[in-house]
This record gives sequence, structure tokens and C-alpha cells, in this order.
Amino acid sequence: MNPSESTATLRIDKWLWAARFFRTRALAAEAVAGGKVKVNGERVKPAKSLRVGDALAIQIGPYVHEIRVLALSERRGPAAHAATLYEESEEGKAARHELAGRLAAERRAQPRSEGRPSKKERRQLVQFKKSRAD
Repeated sequence: MNPSESTATLRIDKWLWAARFFRTRALAAEAVAGGKVKVNGERVKPAKSLRVGDALAIQIGPYVHEIRVLALSERRGPAAHAATLYEESEEGKAARHELAGRLAAERRAQPRSEGRPSKKERRQLVQFKKSRAD
């Protein structure tokens, strides 16, 4: 390994974009500024220099990706190349899959709304509410 490779750094927002966690650099910078990305357990700014070996916790929606940086890249390439830039922890993968399963079960348990009630259903609701108020 080159000595210059071990000291190489890259802005975190640029790396997140290149690693395909966010569609644009602006979205990546917004997520970092909003506290959705932590480097080695600390909240950082979008211009934070990222190094190989840093641990990242990236929150996207309800999911948290816990990864370790393996390589730096300023260019956004294909998804196969982006996947080589980081390594995700097994605990993080398991927690994310468990959360996805739980959220799917909650969606199945909730009855689906049929939309607005018809005129007949509205009349029945009004009549029901009146009878309950008496």
C-alpha cells in the first residue's frame, strides 16, 4: 500500500454520493448536516474528511446502515463498484432485516382503507354517532 493512500481523504458528502447511499450530493450533504450520518459515533459536517477504516452509521428512513469504509472514490460508478467501497457489519444487516420484517407485519395487520365513505355509509355513521350520544 502506498503511504499516500493511507493518508488520502475525501469529503463525506462526496463519498456518500459515490457509494450510492444518496442520489445527489445535495441530498447527502443535507443528511449529514441533519445528523443522519455519524462518523466513528460522532455527528459531523458535510465537509468532514473521510478516511479508509472510518466507521459510519447512516440513517435512511427507519433503517440504519452500519458500515466501514474500505476505499475512497470521487466518481460515482455502477452499483457493483460502489458496493466495493464499504463493508456492512453483520449486526447492522440483521437489525435492518428484522426491522423490515416487523414493518411489513405491521402493514399487513392494519386494515386497508376503502377511501371515502359513500353517501349511504355517511348516513349510517351519523345515525350511529347520534345513537351513541343519547
